[in-house]
Amino acid sequence: MKVPSAIIALAALASGHTIFQKVSVDGVDQGQLKGVRAPDSDYPIQDVTDADMACNKGLTHKDTTVIEVPAGSKVGAWWGHVIGGAQGANDADNPIAASHKGPIMVYLAKVDDAATAGTTGLKWFKVAEDGLNNGVWAVDKMIAADGWHYFTMPTCVAPGDYLMRVELLALHSATMQGQAQFYMECAQIRISGSGTNTGSDFVSFPGAYSASDPGILLSIYDSSGNPNGGGKEYQIPGPSALAC
Repeated sequence: MKVPSAIIALAALASGHTIFQKVSVDGVDQGQLKGVRAPDSDYPIQDVTDADMACNKGLTHKDTTVIEVPAGSKVGAWWGHVIGGAQGANDADNPIAASHKGPIMVYLAKVDDAATAGTTGLKWFKVAEDGLNNGVWAVDKMIAADGWHYFTMPTCVAPGDYLMRVELLALHSATMQGQAQFYMECAQIRISGSGTNTGSDFVSFPGAYSASDPGILLSIYDSSGNPNGGGKEYQIPGPSALAC
């Protein structure tokens, strides 16, 4: 399908980027940049083979906090245009530009010590995902919730330390290979409970995605230029989310 050139031009000019920078657990805000590894830059990664695809690059914000997350709890990931949220007064692109439609996904990787673990060679499994439902993208819901994206940590996940990778994929320019925008950061968490599932359908970052995957290289616009997927079912990249 041919996408109106005006839409492509506007999407290319958009710079309403975002950073995952805060976690909540069962409604309790864990604090700005507490236990979240984040950069100052809000720019995306666009090369799926980038060596820093796991948790992003230039991680200037990193502490030793490990966030306690009971299995089965409601977990929130908070996104802001820049560190702290809005980039000045009346920031229309906070938490992200409304044009940047796409899914949000959550992965875990088991580690010995979440506060000190590196990101090379980890085995990641997906625990949550939200894509396109009735014309509404996961990003739309996040914007409506003032930057919060919520999911339920599966009850069956085994206790222990994990890195929690939260990823937003912006698809406004995804009609060309290498133009989908990946935003991701990792939180340091410790899961508690009686679960025994240590994951399945493991992937590596980089390695989990191809630039030509159907959920990465596509047009999200219908013939009128509306970003509703053109009436087609959207295929979220990566493996299926863990089912307990």
